[in-house]
Amino acid sequence: MALALPVQSLRTIQPVWLLVAAAIAVQIGYPLIPDGSRNGITVLSVVVFFLASVADVLRVHGVRGAVVLIAVAGGGGLLAESVGVATGWPFGAYTYADSLGPQILGVPAVIPLAWVMMAWPALVVARTLATRAPAVIAIGAVALTSWDVFLDPQMVAAGHWTWSNPSPSLPLVPGIPLTNYLGWLLFTTLIMAVLHATLRRDDSPSAPASVLYLWVYFSSVMGHFVFFGLPGSAIIGGLIMGTVAIPFAITLLRRRTATPRQELV
Repeated sequence: MALALPVQSLRTIQPVWLLVAAAIAVQIGYPLIPDGSRNGITVLSVVVFFLASVADVLRVHGVRGAVVLIAVAGGGGLLAESVGVATGWPFGAYTYADSLGPQILGVPAVIPLAWVMMAWPALVVARTLATRAPAVIAIGAVALTSWDVFLDPQMVAAGHWTWSNPSPSLPLVPGIPLTNYLGWLLFTTLIMAVLHATLRRDDSPSAPASVLYLWVYFSSVMGHFVFFGLPGSAIIGGLIMGTVAIPFAITLLRRRTATPRQELV
């Protein structure tokens, strides 16, 4: 006998979960596409992930929350990136190629969407692991910055941007200067401070955001090891991002074990 979800169950699936599934599906397909055809998939991956994060914020915090997220992470990201491209501050001197589509102020239009797509999951992680504002802001900044230990090596290897002075760099992760990560920490601290101050805190962490963050972590470790030929960033990124991703996963598991009937929101 074939198994099927009841019609009522299908009707109650929240649209955000469809976007989460689509974001994961696109990322699964990315390494299976020939190198020369990945530019469009890269942009699509960011757009779908962005929509999933915004839909989740819209579900939890309403239109105001979605506008705040886009303005702070997206608008702030565009400002920081445009200043970075023009002046080399705060990330270091770098240049974008034309492989990621149309640009605004020297920055591919898709880049601000990438800031938005991970800022929300990073905030959820931070609020799950800490209660006091300074700790939430610090953990959120690390949760977001550590993702770039995966992102930058992959995008540099794909030719989407280049660094003028890539040394000194992290061990096993050549090609990206330490100033990049320091710049990320500075800017992500500002993002987390504003988001934490303007978006109300919920009693339970968002399930879609939790899935997205943990998916990015575990899939990045595997992808860099298995598909992208970047074992150095797999190791270093796995260690650095793991400082928040693993405690976050353990915390969620403990909550589910202690109160099996309590659902994530």
